[in-house]
Amino acid sequence: MDMPWGSAESGKFVTNVGLITSNGPYGHNVMSAEWTHHVSYSPGLVMVNVGFDKATEANIKKSAVFGVNLAAFDQNIIASISGGSTGKEIDKIAVLKELGVEFYKAKKINVLMVKGAALNAECKLFQAIKLGDHHAFIGEVLTASATDKQPIAYSDGKYWKFGEHVMKPPPEELERIREIVEKHRKK
Repeated sequence: MDMPWGSAESGKFVTNVGLITSNGPYGHNVMSAEWTHHVSYSPGLVMVNVGFDKATEANIKKSAVFGVNLAAFDQNIIASISGGSTGKEIDKIAVLKELGVEFYKAKKINVLMVKGAALNAECKLFQAIKLGDHHAFIGEVLTASATDKQPIAYSDGKYWKFGEHVMKPPPEELERIREIVEKHRKK
């Protein structure tokens, strides 16, 4: 069964918005990738899923590096522009700069990074895997920094700002659960 973009089923997932920066055959580029995930603590690995035949796919294949900039709650315009056209036809960096968005040069790789993002991580390609209709690029984090800003959440084709904090169960409930778990431990 397919779960196409925009379907009710795929819309139930909640993700962040990665602003993936790259440099290669299509020059400096930025694309929005809602499938951007932290997949390992040690070593620090981040995975981004990029559609086949995209400018970002070609840039990462050629350079073996990319930037992961998690869009902050106030960067919805950057996310929309980065995902609204192809880097094969539009210089999205120039568009964003004209709109006042600031970039800075990465320290360890030859890409631009988005200033003011919730997280900036410079990655070297660790592994590339073809998964369905996307290429999963797993990058080893070379350096990273975070701001105090909350990232954008993406669900049902819309951007969301974090709202009410849903509390974990209180300690007495967690203790009761722990006792039940122990009672059912396999021997």
